[in-house]
Amino acid sequence: MARQIRVVRAAIPHSDASRAALVLEVDGRALDLSAWLSEHAPSAPRTVVELAASGFFESAKLEAALARGTWKAAASHTARLVPVEPERVGKILALGKNFREHAAEFGEAVPEEPLFFNKLPETLRPHGAVIAVPRWYTARVDHEAELAVVIGKGGWEIPEERALEHVAGYTVANDLTARTLQKSDRELKYPWFRAKNLEGFCPLGPCFVPRDSLDISDLAVRAAVVHENGSREERQHASTKDLIVTVPQAIAWLSRHLSFHAGDIVLMGTPAGVGPLVDGDESLCSVEGIGELSVRIARA
Repeated sequence: MARQIRVVRAAIPHSDASRAALVLEVDGRALDLSAWLSEHAPSAPRTVVELAASGFFESAKLEAALARGTWKAAASHTARLVPVEPERVGKILALGKNFREHAAEFGEAVPEEPLFFNKLPETLRPHGAVIAVPRWYTARVDHEAELAVVIGKGGWEIPEERALEHVAGYTVANDLTARTLQKSDRELKYPWFRAKNLEGFCPLGPCFVPRDSLDISDLAVRAAVVHENGSREERQHASTKDLIVTVPQAIAWLSRHLSFHAGDIVLMGTPAGVGPLVDGDESLCSVEGIGELSVRIARA
């Protein structure tokens, strides 16, 4: 059986503050990747994006690293950071209506060709964040659970059969959406941009899973909401096998229109079951094999 590998960017308590550190979780055991790199590979990159681009997380290279030197247990961490360094994320591209049932719940047809829009890197927030919806916006905000693909190798006009070679790994996204604003802008034939890019509207986490460590062909994609009174409401549940446009197809299509660079992110679309979030709700989005991304919603 293949190892279960996850990479966590964590805030580790240090003196009166905290420092960012990389934690390598191997079959549930938390190892201090930052300390190992300092001791055994001082010239190696220090970011998740650069390590992935260098091939460090490829199965053979990672197994060689695990067999080399002493690995210390990771220190307990106070919080998880965005799993890939936000400053290394050039663009976030998101597929719309990529599950048939999601298109149907809005009474719409599946697009004849892949539909995509963008979110800004500054909207990224980590697992455990509190997302404060702007006070001026009092209408509906929805959760959208999605598989997020992290690009590790850039390219232009990438062939579908070579597309996965450009993938560094995966994480979970919550494509938060100002739904009422989106609807009104669409009726005016305006772009969706502002409805998708309010402050903090792209939580990502809780970890990064390298490409070689996860078969994405049939993974459960779920969303639930825990309300302030403690009740839990299951809302979204589908599988990556239900994606209309697959990951290789998405990369091939998108790279026909623009260049990819290491650190770019592709959100693969959300299943049916999106719904509104109110003040105090905890939004839980998960992808099987990666983990559960939790954020709390604060509304005036």
